[in-house]
Amino acid sequence: MRHSSAKRLRRATVGVLALATMWVSGGSPAAVTAAPPAPEADSIAFAPRYAALQQGGIVRAANSSITCRTDQAPACQDVQTGRTAGVNGGFDMFYVDVDRDPNTYNSSRTEVRLPAGSRVTYARLYWGGNLRVGEQKPSEDNGRVLIAEPGGEYKEVLADTVVGHRVTENADAFQASADVTALVRDSGPGMYTVAQVNVASGRSATGAWGGWTLVVAYENAAEPLRHLALWDGFAPLRSHPAELRLRNADFPAGAGGSVGLVAYDGDRGTDGESLTVSTGGSGTTSLTGPGNSSDDVLNSTISGPGDDSPARVPAYANTLGYDSDVFGLSGRLPHAGDEATFRLSSTRDAAWAGVLFAAVDARR
Repeated sequence: MRHSSAKRLRRATVGVLALATMWVSGGSPAAVTAAPPAPEADSIAFAPRYAALQQGGIVRAANSSITCRTDQAPACQDVQTGRTAGVNGGFDMFYVDVDRDPNTYNSSRTEVRLPAGSRVTYARLYWGGNLRVGEQKPSEDNGRVLIAEPGGEYKEVLADTVVGHRVTENADAFQASADVTALVRDSGPGMYTVAQVNVASGRSATGAWGGWTLVVAYENAAEPLRHLALWDGFAPLRSHPAELRLRNADFPAGAGGSVGLVAYDGDRGTDGESLTVSTGGSGTTSLTGPGNSSDDVLNSTISGPGDDSPARVPAYANTLGYDSDVFGLSGRLPHAGDEATFRLSSTRDAAWAGVLFAAVDARR
């Protein structure tokens, strides 16, 4: 396991968050020595990234980096708001850019929402997209993005682990990630902005997609004791279903909690995708959520249980190819046990899996 406990994390330094480039008041980055690109692999098996047993949970902030062009397609706005159906391959796609900074070509922001009294124990930023659409983007920039904390200025983040990068006949897809625990712990809740995700614009049958997700584990004495787990990898789902496995993790009958996913190029209306939970005692159950049916969980949404969602700018109902969803576990674990497997799979959609995370109530 890459991070075996919250205790081990607390002893860590800033780690591999590269604050090498500060966005100064003039809008230009300070001069730094260029870092070598992170190593890449065309397939990365899903494996544990972080695990902890603590009172608390996991939250995430996410947004897309590219969308359809409203000035060229009258139907675009109706698709963005979810009033009508649409997929990324049906539009000329262009960058989301909300920061009014001439030095960035894409940017979006979302709120990290933490319960009062929480302390961040781990935070990881994931980003990815398609490099080949109407244009071909160079892969050298896959492993770097910019992030700005609430009220702060941009800092460069460099991937600290192998970047998943796979070239196929129809796509040039990647996902990268980095530990940003120190930044999020020091900055706390609020609106985070991520810019310069390496995604291509234009139009193709496959379509453009891209976005980012910030996964944050926290401890809070007012919350239940929970098993927290974060797994990641990178592979096409049709041939490589993604799994997160909890082992030796006692949970009570009726355990609550949540499970989340990050995936790329899921098309709304293309069924055959599912997220399931299975245990030794209660069989396999499909998970659903607001706007996510049991057979179409990868439908270009950024969603979560309940009506009180974190703020996003922009807040498109249809992200046109980027999924970052959280599902509630209430009623899904009717029997007590000590192991559970969460499985994301697709039989039809040419989607890519990137992240799975879970927070499950523990038996005391």
